[in-house]
Amino acid sequence: MFDVATYRAFMDVQTTLFQAAPDADVNDLSGIVRHELGDGAWVDVLPAWLPVSDELFDTLRDAVPWRAERRQMYDRLVDVPRLLYTYMIGEELPHPLLAEAREALSAHYRDELGEPFRTAGCCYYRDGRDSVAWHGDTIGRGSTHDTMVAIVSLGDARRLALRPRSGGPSLSFEMGSGDLLVMGGSCQRTWEHAVPKVPSAGPRISVQFRPLNVF
Repeated sequence: MFDVATYRAFMDVQTTLFQAAPDADVNDLSGIVRHELGDGAWVDVLPAWLPVSDELFDTLRDAVPWRAERRQMYDRLVDVPRLLYTYMIGEELPHPLLAEAREALSAHYRDELGEPFRTAGCCYYRDGRDSVAWHGDTIGRGSTHDTMVAIVSLGDARRLALRPRSGGPSLSFEMGSGDLLVMGGSCQRTWEHAVPKVPSAGPRISVQFRPLNVF
């Protein structure tokens, strides 16, 4: 388990998460491992959580109504370097396994979170040029309250990096298909996360489960 002394001893810490086992059970979260980051922030990781991750990737790639977006960056509009779609409260998810996964996460974190995960944000990284810049999910309640964001990765492996907002060394997790990573506690306020560009990579889809009013 990472603690403050451990991650400050290294400039970049990488944890490799392995491919999903064929007998993985979405309702079994007993193997999840928590990494304490300090200042009330933590990250839980569970490799090989989702079964049939390749099948699920194909379904999401073809069924999600992906959107290309543009956002204001200083004095100009720029293309968001990935495709996006968010399933809001009450909107049917494109695969029953996602609904089962969200229910399993809500049950597992009920005592800590105090509420269920309600939305499912999807990101489609078409190749290594698609990315997410450093940020925290601080729109809504995440700016003032502890909350959680649970990320499931599908497709090609990509690195999710984290760094403390106050400065200091970063750490990263190489997320493979079917892997789960949950950011909790003060993580959105005291840390930032990113998916950096890489020279080459195959397509990847991430699904982010969030509680009400967390973006």
